[in-house]
Amino acid sequence: MKSITTMPENARVWVYQSNRILTEAEITTIKKAAELFIVDWSAHGATLKASFDILHNLFIVIAVDEQQAMASGCSIDKSVHFIKELELKLNLNFFDRLRVAYIQQEEIKICHLSTFEELAKNNMVNEETIVFNNMVTTKRAFNHEWEVPLKNSWQSKILS
Repeated sequence: MKSITTMPENARVWVYQSNRILTEAEITTIKKAAELFIVDWSAHGATLKASFDILHNLFIVIAVDEQQAMASGCSIDKSVHFIKELELKLNLNFFDRLRVAYIQQEEIKICHLSTFEELAKNNMVNEETIVFNNMVTTKRAFNHEWEVPLKNSWQSKILS
């Protein structure tokens, strides 16, 4: 299975963050399911040149090289359905956008946005704390804007 590192800079990217760190067994299950999904994933009959990664035992990253074939609404729906199937099978949540992942003392932590706001108020995180911007949409943005200081992220509004 291809990794995002093999994709061109303009590849389209989707990042799904789990609500918790994945176990080795869950990672194995996800990788097996992803291999089958990626091989069969298509848009209007055209096979998509896609990649799939699990990063930091927390994030699923799917990328599509749209120079070969564009990811259509139907194909995107198929990928969302695939992620939702993983959620059900493994009792996970990949769609809670109010969960913040950040790095503290070289460890990735996850909490609700309201908890993260409290951490900022108590100076336990600051504008230099690295957060993950799962809103990136291209590999170029993923490479340069996925792991960013809090001050450069959408979560920076909590610093006010």
